[in-house]
Amino acid sequence: MAAAPRTPLAEKQLKGLKYFQLLTPFLQRLHDNATQCDRAGNRRLFYDQYACLLLLYFFNPTVTSLRGIQQASELDKVQRLFGCQRVSRGALSEASRVFDPQLLHCIIGDLAAQALPGLHGKEAEALQGLTAVDGSLLPALPKMAWALWLDPQHHAAKMHVHFDVLKGVPIETTVTTGNGSETQQLRTTLQAQRLYVVDRGYADYQLYQDIVDANSDFIGRIRDNAVWTVVEERPLSPAALAAGVRSDRVVWLGGPRSGRPLQQSLRVLEVATGQTDSHGRPEILLLATSRRNLDAELVALAYRYRWAVELFFRWLKCILGCRHLLALSQQGVTIQVYLAMIASLLITLWAGRKPSVRTMEMIQFYFQGWASEAELRAHLERLPPPKK
Repeated sequence: MAAAPRTPLAEKQLKGLKYFQLLTPFLQRLHDNATQCDRAGNRRLFYDQYACLLLLYFFNPTVTSLRGIQQASELDKVQRLFGCQRVSRGALSEASRVFDPQLLHCIIGDLAAQALPGLHGKEAEALQGLTAVDGSLLPALPKMAWALWLDPQHHAAKMHVHFDVLKGVPIETTVTTGNGSETQQLRTTLQAQRLYVVDRGYADYQLYQDIVDANSDFIGRIRDNAVWTVVEERPLSPAALAAGVRSDRVVWLGGPRSGRPLQQSLRVLEVATGQTDSHGRPEILLLATSRRNLDAELVALAYRYRWAVELFFRWLKCILGCRHLLALSQQGVTIQVYLAMIASLLITLWAGRKPSVRTMEMIQFYFQGWASEAELRAHLERLPPPKK
């Protein structure tokens, strides 16, 4: 059967475009860069215009594909606001290969710096700078040869994200092939004054030392067969015992086979999760940390916050719609991922806190013209205040 004809995109379905004006200071640098690179003087689609068209894809569920973005560019309202002319799909495809993703990477950092912490109180003060780090795969087409993953039949890109837990926003992102090293990406993007929390896949002793050398700290799960030499047994408080902490030791982590890359002793905690492992035995986590002054129960709590980055991946893919890749090149995929991060940051800044599914729905209702600006503002005002 022939496919049903697509319903043309109507201008009335694109309400709320004035919110893109908040990006003017950031997008100006993109326009200037594209102008400088346009040696022939015949460019019609500039970087800032391309970025706005892709952001439209994230904010308005009516736009679901590259063809939908191209159709939106034909609308007079879009052309007036973005300052662009009708864009062909060929021009959109070319733009994904010629513009520099690094310029968007800088905007992510600028927007993240404006976000305010959503958690407050003594625990938040003790866990200041808590940053969950992980990677997530984005399935790719077989024709995307650069995105090699398991074998020639399986392709994927991988986004590596640093997620500020207290602010609820991404602060650092890189994109590699599906088999890109997560430890290497973290090593090359380390920041100072951070408390990195990582899972067992990052259990690399040299990486731990690199984090300390970068003037930051870490909490990481180590493997069950890890070797150490005990220096001190630390007493456990009632709060630590209630949090499932079984032991808290100062140790020299590693043995002769590990090469002893660590230059200082660390703490290793045994923490019971209250769950069972795959063999039906009580699950005990081994957590290593360089933070000597952090209460044991807060070490256990910080590791539980590691799931914040997993929830963010679910939000990014399932709610914001970053599962469908709009470009075939690594450069184009990187641009799309960076713009998804920017879209998420904008929502957080508009809402004043980490967005929920309901908030995203209300924003989309507004962008589609189903909700008024007053109704959107009323929803944002009803959101619960940040946790104390």
